[in-house]
Amino acid sequence: MFDDEKVRLIQAVPESDAILVIWIRLLVLAGKTNDDGLIYIQRNMPYSEEMLSTLFGKPVNVVRLALVTLEKFNMIDLNTDGSIAITNWSKHQNIEGMEKVREQNRIRAKKHYDKNKNSNVNLTLDLTETNATDIDKELDKEKDIDKEKIPYSEIIKYLNNKTSKSFKVTQKWKDLIKARWNEGQRLDDFKKVIDVKTGQWINNQEMNKYLRPATLFGNKFDDYLNEYRPQISSSISDEIAESQRKIAEAYEQ
Repeated sequence: MFDDEKVRLIQAVPESDAILVIWIRLLVLAGKTNDDGLIYIQRNMPYSEEMLSTLFGKPVNVVRLALVTLEKFNMIDLNTDGSIAITNWSKHQNIEGMEKVREQNRIRAKKHYDKNKNSNVNLTLDLTETNATDIDKELDKEKDIDKEKIPYSEIIKYLNNKTSKSFKVTQKWKDLIKARWNEGQRLDDFKKVIDVKTGQWINNQEMNKYLRPATLFGNKFDDYLNEYRPQISSSISDEIAESQRKIAEAYEQ
């Protein structure tokens, strides 16, 4: 780690020791979260600077300086929803090993589930066996998702076409897309989010900079997706208006 060029450059800035300690603590938090380098307490609840200050035992202004410095060196990404993402997470963590941890946790949960089901004497053997296979089905479903070919290039290409930008298919963006994919999102969902936020931000100079994978495919993905409303053709819109007019006339009569 300390032979890394970026780390050596950080050692030359003020509060370098504190920044490096915070960097290591962030890596540990990301490993604890175990979600492709994302850092949060729970979904939709990111760490605030004050929380990190308490956890790390550092003043808030030092934590803020560390986050700004690490983002400047492209070591972390600060999402608009407040969550933090470690850039190139696979470089810092054994992804295969972390997946094994997740698999072990699922197996442990299954054993606990089976034990509780078997301890209920009121259940018949057939019912117990049926319920006990539910988690197996969920595990198989997750494995099927892993086998699917995720259209990284198509998603990034669609984003570039809509925003006139030129993002590359980097490991950082792959990690974000995979995280959403594993939650059940699919290509159409990514396109809907891109369409929604492009329509809102493309002509806004301040918000246009947030039309990037880190923002669109982060923890607020579901919120953005819920904003999607399909376009209604003018003819259908006219028909709806005419129906409403007739209903109003009938009510008055």
